[in-house]
Amino acid sequence: MQRFLDRHEIEHLKQWAAQPRRKPLVVRGARQVGKSTLVREFARMARMPLLEINFERNPEQREAFAAKDPVRILDTLALLTGRTFAAGTDLLFLDEIQAAPEALAALRYFREEMPELHVVAAGSLLEFALGDRRLPMPVGRIEYLHLGPMTFEDFLTALGHAQLAAGLRDYRVTEARRDVFPKIVHERCLELLRLYWVVGGLPEAVAAYAQDGEAVYGFERAARVLQSVAATYRDDFNKYSHGRLKARIQLVFDRLPNMVGRKFKYVQVSREHRAAELADALRHLCMARIASKVHRTAANGVPPAAEASERHFKCLYMDVGLMCAALGLNLLDLGREDLTLVNNGAVAEQFVGQHLLHSGRPYETPALHYWAREARNSNAEVDYVIAAGRRIVPVEIKAGTTGSLKSLHQFLGEKRSDLALRLNALPPSLLRDSKKLPGGAAISYRLLSLPLYLAGQARRLATELLYD
Repeated sequence: MQRFLDRHEIEHLKQWAAQPRRKPLVVRGARQVGKSTLVREFARMARMPLLEINFERNPEQREAFAAKDPVRILDTLALLTGRTFAAGTDLLFLDEIQAAPEALAALRYFREEMPELHVVAAGSLLEFALGDRRLPMPVGRIEYLHLGPMTFEDFLTALGHAQLAAGLRDYRVTEARRDVFPKIVHERCLELLRLYWVVGGLPEAVAAYAQDGEAVYGFERAARVLQSVAATYRDDFNKYSHGRLKARIQLVFDRLPNMVGRKFKYVQVSREHRAAELADALRHLCMARIASKVHRTAANGVPPAAEASERHFKCLYMDVGLMCAALGLNLLDLGREDLTLVNNGAVAEQFVGQHLLHSGRPYETPALHYWAREARNSNAEVDYVIAAGRRIVPVEIKAGTTGSLKSLHQFLGEKRSDLALRLNALPPSLLRDSKKLPGGAAISYRLLSLPLYLAGQARRLATELLYD
């Protein structure tokens, strides 16, 4: 069954491959998000002969890249693999490139001397190699593709609901104005959303669930995969840490699923370790892309990162399925209450967060922020803020029909903004509202209310509304 491999990132690969003088493409992302599978599937769909070099399995092939001459490199690879290679039609895939610094440096020469060549590189724990200042990095001569877990839409396609996935991708703000979303479709999407939260977006887990359509056995297979992935991450700790650092990384890793959705405080991880020690452990997990920091920002303009605080942040786990597995949540747990209330709303915040994090341009480093004001008798916090065009748009995750929007109103009043996003378990709608704030000021704004399953389309829809 190959449907689950039809990911939306393949379109970006097609656009990259169509450029006449392309840069080598480096696929970045956590282990098990499907980097290698994505490249192989793209080569199959594009009908491009694939020459795959795996430097962990065949470390001796590193020597071919010592020449720093693309022609000599390809000639040597032809001798080692028995494969001829044609620039312009074939795809050279350098997998686990973090194990071959020579190959990483050689990407510069492919760009300068053979730009017609299709070269893609990927690797687990690649962030550590890219962050090594001792390596001669080909700055400005490579292009990145940042890959996260499969989106909810790609998950639907994997399970045979391609038409439903297309409907979500094609959803327009004009439909929210008319309030015409069919109730039966909405309820079906919520059912599938609960399923996604348990299975997650890691390709192997999705494949395991979708293997033969048997839900009970599919859950068991997916759960086994998720436990295996978590064990793999723990094994990786040996590759970038040792001794006390490894123990601290393990400690932070185990605590992360319980800390999603709230301000990250090192004392809540452990009172027996210094904050600096735990910060170093978290930094390593972020480099491995197992965790992502969501920094607080003043949100006065784009980019929000320009006013981000290094000291104040929340954390996201890599994948909602892994998070639910770590918390021991199953489909029955998710079906007992409003989705926005599960685990005090943390699961919904994880799901929305990982989709917003990866809903930007694939070649830009994923980043996400939130807004908060801490003042005596006047605290306020907005779950996320995103850039839509040249505007900052606040995003709140709320339960029920009228969950309090006090913080959202305070943000809109302070920033003189007139657009807000709310994500909940209700069908989509677009409302115009006005509110009187403490102190007498009044605001008038548009509230785009989206069901949680449209989180991956939120940035696009907000931009569409701004320019409507």
